[in-house]
Amino acid sequence: MGAPHQRRDWRDAVAVVTGAGSGLGEAVCEALAAAGARLCLVGRDEQKLRRVGEKVGKAGRAAEFVAGDVGDARFCARALTAAHERFGRLDVLINNAGTIHRAPAGRTSEDAWSRTLRTNLDGVFWMSRHAIAQMRAQQGGGGGAIVNIASTVGLVGASGLAAYCASKGGVVQLTRALALECAPDGITVNAVCPGAIDTPMLFSAHPAGVTEAEVRARNIAMIPQGRLATPAEVARAVMFLATEPHITGVLLPVDGGYTAQ
Repeated sequence: MGAPHQRRDWRDAVAVVTGAGSGLGEAVCEALAAAGARLCLVGRDEQKLRRVGEKVGKAGRAAEFVAGDVGDARFCARALTAAHERFGRLDVLINNAGTIHRAPAGRTSEDAWSRTLRTNLDGVFWMSRHAIAQMRAQQGGGGGAIVNIASTVGLVGASGLAAYCASKGGVVQLTRALALECAPDGITVNAVCPGAIDTPMLFSAHPAGVTEAEVRARNIAMIPQGRLATPAEVARAVMFLATEPHITGVLLPVDGGYTAQ
C-alpha cells in the first residue's frame, strides 16, 4: 500500500484485529474503520463481534468476523484465510486478544498458567506466523505491519500476576525477534505496552468483594498522571505503529509515566 518509505494509506487497507469484541479491540476497530480500513474481526464471542461489525458497517467500512480461540493454531490459519478470501490481501494484523489471571505463582494452577500463556502468547505467535506467510506471498511482494498488545508488566513485572507477566514478557521478546526476521520483507513488528486502561479487563478476575471503585483508585495511585488510559488513547498508539514504515521492534508504553518511575 504505497512506496516503502511512505506512511500507510489506510483507504481500503485490510486489517485483522483479534480480541475485537470489546474494550481496546473495539476501540482499535473504530479507529481503523474511521481511517478507511476494511476489517476482519476475530474473537471468542460471536455476538460481540457482530455488534462491533455492525458499528463498523455503519461507518461505511466492510467487516468480516470469525469466532474462535486464537490459542488454536488451526483456527488462526482459518481466520486469516477467511480475511484473505473476503478481501484479497492482508496489510495489518493487530494481536489484541488477551486474558488475565490474578494470582501469585504459588496459587497459579497448571490450568490457569496454560490458559493464560495459550491466549496471550501462543495466540500472538500463531496469528503472526500465518500473517507473515500471507504478507510475504501476496501479489506485489512483502510488506505489512503487525502490532502486538503487550503490557507494562511485560517490561517491569508485578507481584500477583505471575502468569500474565510471563505471557506479556514473552510477547515483548517475540516482537523483537519477529521484527528482525521480517525487516528484509518490509513487514514491521511492534508492540504497544499499555498500563491500566479503563476497560472491562481491568475490573475482572479480582477476589470477591473488591469493588470497581477500589480497583480504579489503586491503579490511579500508581500512575504519575493520576488517571487511567482510555481505550481510544491506546488505539491511537496502535494506529501510529501500524502506519509508520521505518519503525520496527519498538515497545511503546502508554502508561501515564508508570514505567518512567
